[in-house]
Amino acid sequence: MALREQWAETAMGVVVLALAAGFLTYSLSVGGVHMKRGEYEISAKFGEAGSLSPGAAVSVAGVKVGTVSQITLEPKTYLAVAKLSIDPTVKLPADSTAKITSDGILGGAHVAIAPGASLEDLKPGGEIENTQGAVDLFGLIGSVIRPQGGSGDAAASSTPAPANPATQPAESY
Repeated sequence: MALREQWAETAMGVVVLALAAGFLTYSLSVGGVHMKRGEYEISAKFGEAGSLSPGAAVSVAGVKVGTVSQITLEPKTYLAVAKLSIDPTVKLPADSTAKITSDGILGGAHVAIAPGASLEDLKPGGEIENTQGAVDLFGLIGSVIRPQGGSGDAAASSTPAPANPATQPAESY
């Protein structure tokens, strides 16, 4: 009886490992982190990557045309370098622009590419020169709510406000 229980446990372990391998394969294929066959890779440098991460969508006119395959920091310029895997059927003009946009207030980020007017296409391994980094939405809201510093703020806060004559008591003679 003990031998039969051991075989049952071994068989159950094999089934669990097979299911785990299946889920891993599925998640890697759906996530799109790795380049698919035929895609070509271009790069774009951004001053601020924000919440952009590998696997994020790359779109043209709202249509997904690729994914972000890698993000690294360039040590000399401290710019974020994003490697973009693009569908081979999409030929981007050499003067295209790329910007990191938010998927929503709490969502992730993706790269939106605006095609240029150049007659030459970006070659595999090429770089999008004109880029716009991510905008820190919470920092922007915070600066509107509580502005700090500025040319007129310091002077206004150090001088008392002029008195309103209607609220002042009349002088007695």
